[in-house]
Amino acid sequence: MPAPAAAVPPVAGLRATARILARAGVHSGTRLPVLDGDGPLALRRVRSGTGEARVCVVGAMSAPLGGDRLAIEATAEAGAALHITSAAATVALPGRTAVPAAYDVRLTAGDGARLDWLPEPLISAAGSDLRMTTTVELAPTARLVLREEQVLGRSGERTGALRSRLTVRRAGRTLLDQETAYGPGVPGWDTSAVLGGHRAVGQLLIVDPELAARPAEVRLLGDAAAGRPDGGAGQGVLAPLAGPAVLATVVAPDALRLRRLLDEAAARSGTAG
Repeated sequence: MPAPAAAVPPVAGLRATARILARAGVHSGTRLPVLDGDGPLALRRVRSGTGEARVCVVGAMSAPLGGDRLAIEATAEAGAALHITSAAATVALPGRTAVPAAYDVRLTAGDGARLDWLPEPLISAAGSDLRMTTTVELAPTARLVLREEQVLGRSGERTGALRSRLTVRRAGRTLLDQETAYGPGVPGWDTSAVLGGHRAVGQLLIVDPELAARPAEVRLLGDAAAGRPDGGAGQGVLAPLAGPAVLATVVAPDALRLRRLLDEAAARSGTAG
């Protein structure tokens, strides 16, 4: 008799992909022909009086946990305007497996489109292990406003392990490609060379064809701008990229002060974003 087939171990964690497609209307406004939530990623339309399509990502269950594979795919076709937010912070939690969780965000904007990706913070809870990637593809005349906020640990607890990569390509050429890593197993992440003891880190990226003619100026933010060298209340820098874009990078002691600094960066960016 043939030997019995080896048992295949079950795949740990859940798999879910939410999809959003925004399309310019025939006469005006933007439609949402595809709004497909999945698993813990529920999608809700939000009313807008500006003609843009607004979508809110609502967490339908605790996720991501260890072993989960979550993804959001959002496309703003040519001439469309898509604004995406989330209802609450995303909390990375430990699961029943040592396999890291993965959360992939894939954004695409066509010619003349505008895409705003403005979710609430990602919180890396103690014991969690998350790999997050954000990939953006932009047409030459597309406009992007992207905010990322990461909080390392809930109040009074240690952070989990968090690795994050952001890649932005415009007209097929790389505009920004960076990777960060924090938490257990990452040398020096909480030293003065990286976060300086802060537990909240974020960035604001604005890509706008108009910035090609009038690049943003380098500006210091928070304590750095006020000449306070300790940076205890948070600090950052706003700087132009090699392309029609500006990037603000900020560290702060908590999520509230992080958001205030990113809002300051948006106000000083010299764009309508």
